[in-house]
Amino acid sequence: MKFGSSLVLGCWCLVLLATGCALGPNYKRPAVETPTGFRFATNPATNSLGDLPWWEVFQDPTLQELIRATLINNYDLKQAVARVEQARFAAVAARAPLFPQVGYGGDVGSGRNAAFNQAAALNGASASSAQINLNAAWEIDLWGRIRRLSESARAQYLATEEARRGVTITLVSGVATAYFQLLQYDQELAVQRNATNAYADSYRIFNDRLKNGIASKLETDRAAAALANANALIPQLELNIATTENQLSVLLGRSPGPILRGSLTNLLPLAPDIPTGLPSRLLQRRPDVLAAEHSLISANAGIGANLANFFPKIGLTTFVGKVSPELSAFTAGSANAWNVGATLAGPIFEGGQLRAQYRAAKAKFDEAKAAYDQSILTAFQEVSNALISRQKLGEIRASDAEAANALTSSVDLATQRYLNGRSGYFEVLQAQQELYPTQRARVQAQVGELIATIQLYKALGGGWQRTFRGEDTK
Repeated sequence: MKFGSSLVLGCWCLVLLATGCALGPNYKRPAVETPTGFRFATNPATNSLGDLPWWEVFQDPTLQELIRATLINNYDLKQAVARVEQARFAAVAARAPLFPQVGYGGDVGSGRNAAFNQAAALNGASASSAQINLNAAWEIDLWGRIRRLSESARAQYLATEEARRGVTITLVSGVATAYFQLLQYDQELAVQRNATNAYADSYRIFNDRLKNGIASKLETDRAAAALANANALIPQLELNIATTENQLSVLLGRSPGPILRGSLTNLLPLAPDIPTGLPSRLLQRRPDVLAAEHSLISANAGIGANLANFFPKIGLTTFVGKVSPELSAFTAGSANAWNVGATLAGPIFEGGQLRAQYRAAKAKFDEAKAAYDQSILTAFQEVSNALISRQKLGEIRASDAEAANALTSSVDLATQRYLNGRSGYFEVLQAQQELYPTQRARVQAQVGELIATIQLYKALGGGWQRTFRGEDTK
């Protein structure tokens, strides 16, 4: 084949490549029926709590430092970042076959009877040979097989990037949740220690009165039981504090240890206005929904790539170098060698393998479509659950606060009545036994409402506009 003819063939292949279409369906986002508003949303608005970066939602300086440290040191996030890098380079590798693959080679040797295809080798003569070459091969992506594979790999890369953002949002909400739980346990422990001191005083009074024959053993035993029950709760709360500190330490990427924190009584309130925004925008913000859609795009491209396998692969090859049977003649002009050619290869019968792979690709798309639809339903469910949790826990907190105030007053009145000789100390003990559990319930409801707000922020895809690297803070 003359070089001019090869050039013409190459030009025709370039034309075919430019005009060739990628087989398989082009991706189209599935139609999604979104509600007009979130269930239990009380403040319809176009803006959303999820649009705020985390440091505008969590304004406690100590909590902000814990979150920043987590985003720098957490090992789950480091793994997620590494997975993103793997997927990014896999996408680069999948695109590489679109370009000519150029390589080089060479060999040199000497031997007797080494060239069995030559008659001269039969007389036992020794022979030498050498060759060096520069070669190139290029598959003409006429049917779009390589383009579909590249599209699939790029979608997988974007899916891992969304998964990384999901890990980040989970870490931010996890640190905030554990932090508020620590404040809850601290406050409950303070309440329980006050209760223990009060019950100890009650028991001492009843025990003295029993010795003097004034109080009954029933009253003394009730006071002793109240004191023992109060004491039993303190180790449980200390255990909760220790395990929560260990949990936060692991999130921070360090060995278990104490955690610096503030106080629930001095805690800055979370964002007072809690708009949810539009449900349609939630689908553009939630990383799990976006990751599911990118997986769907990847599966769709896989259908085209498997369909292209039914068609022949067309390629160009070229070879430029020097070949000589004698080392002494290697530098001579007669040793020059080159070749330009085209290749064509395609399947005829493979035992149903290609058809099975194609059908499997379609089934994978159906699976990805179902996962995408499910992720949308889960997103709406989590937002609605967080909204109703926040509302109802707020109502519980308000009722517990009212009850705690009333019971505090009743303890004071019962104590005054006892001191004035108008009632027995047993009335004081009964009022105390109602007060301290109610105070703890109020603390639990207060923190529960805070955690519900965190869950809402997470469900709304909070902080989605930031990459959450350590430097992406104030």
